[in-house]
Amino acid sequence: MRNRSAQNIALSGLLTSLMLVFGLIERQFPLTAAIPGVKLGLANSVLLYSLYMLGVKQSVILMLLKALMSWLIYTNMNAMFYSLAGGVLSLLAMIILYRVQGVSIVGVSAVGAVFFNVGQILMAVVMLGTPQLIVTYLPILMISGVVTGVLTGVVAQMVMKHLKAIGKARR
Repeated sequence: MRNRSAQNIALSGLLTSLMLVFGLIERQFPLTAAIPGVKLGLANSVLLYSLYMLGVKQSVILMLLKALMSWLIYTNMNAMFYSLAGGVLSLLAMIILYRVQGVSIVGVSAVGAVFFNVGQILMAVVMLGTPQLIVTYLPILMISGVVTGVLTGVVAQMVMKHLKAIGKARR
């Protein structure tokens, strides 16, 4: 039993690191400069993997670790609040859809991306006192969330297909 626990801890560390590296890579893309708040959501592909392959509990832990570690790395408490708000809403939506029969991982990813943006906008409304963002900027982020969420979902689907094949070959 202790061996399984050690494996989960090691895997959590690896996946958290991967999400942080993906976040760092995303910061290098000019997409964010063109439309503030828009990003590819590469870290979401890791969270999708976790949800489908490791379960809800592990996914919640990873999302919380990512938010906390992002704050420590980027030393911006506000960024942690935005990440946490987006992460909680996104993961909650993905968990609900993940359990619905017939919804693909691509659909789960797209909805997760949209809800991440909803969470961030709601946090901005609270922190900045700007409720107009809900009607002025949220629609833009929702559209970009669908597009990036579909792309991330397709990537996650392909990666998980290959990881499953590798897992079967190793047995």
